[in-house]
Amino acid sequence: MSITISSLAELQQYEDQELGISGYHVISQEQINQFAAATLDFQWIHLDAERAQTESPFGATIAHGYLTVSLLPYLWNQIVTIENLKMQVNYEIESLRFNQAVTVGSSVRLRAKLLSVKDLRGIAKARIEVTLEIEGSRKPAYTGVITFLYHFI
Repeated sequence: MSITISSLAELQQYEDQELGISGYHVISQEQINQFAAATLDFQWIHLDAERAQTESPFGATIAHGYLTVSLLPYLWNQIVTIENLKMQVNYEIESLRFNQAVTVGSSVRLRAKLLSVKDLRGIAKARIEVTLEIEGSRKPAYTGVITFLYHFI
């Protein structure tokens, strides 16, 4: 179930609260391959399934760390719907720690907590604690704090 927020005042009401958890997203080899092509990162650990099976400590290809980070807006939008916006800006990654590799075929989901909201002359600066969970694993793929700027109408 998604939360709908239509104003700075409404966003502020959720300060210091866990907002929810997204649905799961399966990381496919096709997605990894497309990310490699888009970013020109062709490291074998992402693309060569046979070599990864025998030489990698993970036993399979793994998603690029930045591929999993790039899923943030997609997964975030499953948790919170922001209405009445002129624009949303990815502003900052304050801290991000990669804790565990995400192997091909893994299902990941986002858990989000709104840490703080500041009013910057009508622009909402929202700091969000994020955890990318891997189905079946106690250790998350990453944890961190990201900041979005919301320019409400």
